[in-house]
Amino acid sequence: MPVPKAELHLHIEGTLEPELAFALAARNGVTLPYADTDALREAYRFSDLQSFLDLYYGLMAVLRTAEDFTELADAYLERAAAQGVRHAEIFFDPQAHTARGVPIGTVVEGLTASLDRAEERYGISTRLIMCFLRDESAESALATLEAAKPYLDRITGVGLDSAEVGHPPAKFREVYEEAARLGLRRVAHAGEEGPAAYVREALDVLGVERIDHGLRCMDDPDLVARLARERVPLTLCPLSNVRLRVIDALADHPLRAMMAAGLLVTVNSDDPAYFGGYAGDNYDGVRDALGLTEDQLRAGPELLPGVVPGGRGGAAGAVPGGGGGVRVRGWRGVGAGGAGRGGTVRVRAERLRRACLPTPPLPVTGASPRPRTPCGRVLKRRTGRMSARRGKSSPAGV
Repeated sequence: MPVPKAELHLHIEGTLEPELAFALAARNGVTLPYADTDALREAYRFSDLQSFLDLYYGLMAVLRTAEDFTELADAYLERAAAQGVRHAEIFFDPQAHTARGVPIGTVVEGLTASLDRAEERYGISTRLIMCFLRDESAESALATLEAAKPYLDRITGVGLDSAEVGHPPAKFREVYEEAARLGLRRVAHAGEEGPAAYVREALDVLGVERIDHGLRCMDDPDLVARLARERVPLTLCPLSNVRLRVIDALADHPLRAMMAAGLLVTVNSDDPAYFGGYAGDNYDGVRDALGLTEDQLRAGPELLPGVVPGGRGGAAGAVPGGGGGVRVRGWRGVGAGGAGRGGTVRVRAERLRRACLPTPPLPVTGASPRPRTPCGRVLKRRTGRMSARRGKSSPAGV
């Protein structure tokens, strides 16, 4: 049985497998410049981030309708569930779609048609994070946030992605301030190809709660100490780092050093269709390359905080527990009454909760009154307060 996991760094457009790309191209009358799926896979050889982005954005041409985005999300969720994912926080890039005439509403409606039923169908709770393209203008980001206002009841937070070098976080100060005013959570890619200073800038200027990638923080000991002290989560993507030549091989990945420095690190897949593996493949990769044991992987909240202990055969089973911890039901792993035994274990709630984004309050303006929990359960207004209907226990981080 796969180790139950939270996936906190996943671009839904990056889950477009060649087979689905060709199927959508045929349905939408799009001609791809590749003879077949093998030829397309052969193109998945990158020299750096920009060489990947050129193909990534070009292949999005096959995504035209809400049905396309629903099918894309369903395909990801099915694969993720098979690899043990029980909670996924999913990025999408609206500017990449609106620039080619696909309205943001088409994208959001298509994705949420899948995500709204993800827990029931796949045992995965989800959140949706809207990213701004950092190689576009700050004005374009502000316009995108404005266009998204009717859909903010379905969007948990905002992020910042695409080409990093030459596009510092401070460029997007204004849109992040507006996102905060609207009650949205804030994360940002920083320190993948850009310098450690970008990580610091994302924290201090954008006010982010989580850093996506962040490897370059290791170049700045003072920043490492701050990240450890403030418990800022870092969403690492090992296979992505190899494919984009950020590191030469998985054996060179700084994951172990980051863990030793006390950093709150998680393991994720980024753009798995392009980078050779989904969440479980990334865990297997770092286990083998860095000599991590199965017990260390299963002791996720202590060593790999992206692992969410969960119930057997279902969604993550974390529920609030006493003593500042989380009671985890049916976790077959180290600490659960001994290795290989079922039962209840208490782990540090802080590690589970800090990495996952809390549910934002209702936006200040522009959103329809349809608030939801991360698990998709509709919230009801009662005497001026918001309360969730009774249902299954919430995932870690709620």
